[in-house]
Amino acid sequence: MKVLFIHQNFPGQYVHILQHLNRQGGHQLVALSINQLDKSRGLPPGLQHFRYQLRRGNGEGVHPLVMETESKVIRAEACANAAQQLKDQGFIPDLICAHPGWGEPLFLKSVWPDAPLLCYQEFFYQEYGFDSNFDPEFAESRGWESQAKLHMKNAYLHLTLDQADWNVSPTHFQASSFPEHYRRRFSVIHDGVDVRRAVPTSSPAPLKLPDGTVIKSGDPIVTFVNRKLEPYRGCHTFLRSIPELQRRCPEARIVIVGGTTGVSYGAVCPEGEWKDRFLAEIEGQYDPSRVHFTGKLPYEQFIPLLQLSACHVYLTYPFVMSWSLLEAMACGCAVVGSDTAPVREVIRHGQNGLLVDFFSPADLATAVTELLQDRQRAQAFGIEARRTVESTYDLDVCVDRQVALMDLVASGSMNA
Repeated sequence: MKVLFIHQNFPGQYVHILQHLNRQGGHQLVALSINQLDKSRGLPPGLQHFRYQLRRGNGEGVHPLVMETESKVIRAEACANAAQQLKDQGFIPDLICAHPGWGEPLFLKSVWPDAPLLCYQEFFYQEYGFDSNFDPEFAESRGWESQAKLHMKNAYLHLTLDQADWNVSPTHFQASSFPEHYRRRFSVIHDGVDVRRAVPTSSPAPLKLPDGTVIKSGDPIVTFVNRKLEPYRGCHTFLRSIPELQRRCPEARIVIVGGTTGVSYGAVCPEGEWKDRFLAEIEGQYDPSRVHFTGKLPYEQFIPLLQLSACHVYLTYPFVMSWSLLEAMACGCAVVGSDTAPVREVIRHGQNGLLVDFFSPADLATAVTELLQDRQRAQAFGIEARRTVESTYDLDVCVDRQVALMDLVASGSMNA
């Protein structure tokens, strides 16, 4: 096949698919993105990569409700111009695989009307029942403006959903966020976890944290991972649980991985950073010498940390599920997760982990304490967690399914 990949931060979710297609041989693999290609990502040598350039930024005086839509149109225009140049050179894709999150694929059907378009769909916004207005502590105003913002976020998604020949979403929860009439053209296939790299080990080596602390096997280590520490991923609940957790388990070492400035999702902290706000709440109530903020960790240190973890905590709003949860499970971690829909998709309470009320620091501290003290139960949960990932989220199986779907979409079989 001739396959065109579109992702603003290429390769994004497509890296393993590209490697798989390259091993098959015979494919022409072409990519468009706005960013410079990161050659450290293990991309196939035969890949043709082209960058598109924005012609302009947002205009002055644009209505705030339209600004995000305008940004997507600006990117879509740049991507379409680059696509037209490829077409003028004789390139006609058998399949376009695109992540529509930033706007790029909006006009591709105008360039190649007959090229099948397979979109990677992450989330459709709702006023209630998902992330919006989930957390009463940080809920936005429930006036008409709040709903209008979500309508405008979704307006662009409607356009891409109308044009896509098929869509793929990584979890059933994420697919369920989309309107029912679109879900008839959805497949649910996760990106996959490399269960040969994320793997349990009976004798993990000691690990030196960025602050110089050395942690080792057998230590009561509690891990918590966010891309950015923010309420969307439950940092407030976790940090507020620390005093009670330390009271119950004073020897516990709490290792918190992730950026401490800015946010990935949701609103920025009104004053300073979220981490500092919630730590100020518990000041004087906990031992900071046993709480370690690592910042972002390279994967070569991240997996060894999970292998040392005695209990891994994962909390999230009803939103996109983090890969880190599945990587922790693949490493055999005993997981305490929030009793929210994306986590319930993978954690079965009392079978392969424990679920707690997202908003209850006390319940969280109790559950973590239970697993730190009952190592036999924790080990049983870790074994079952590993089996869950192997059975459903194994990278090779997921990539095989992704490529099989690509073949079907390219052949027109999905629309037959």
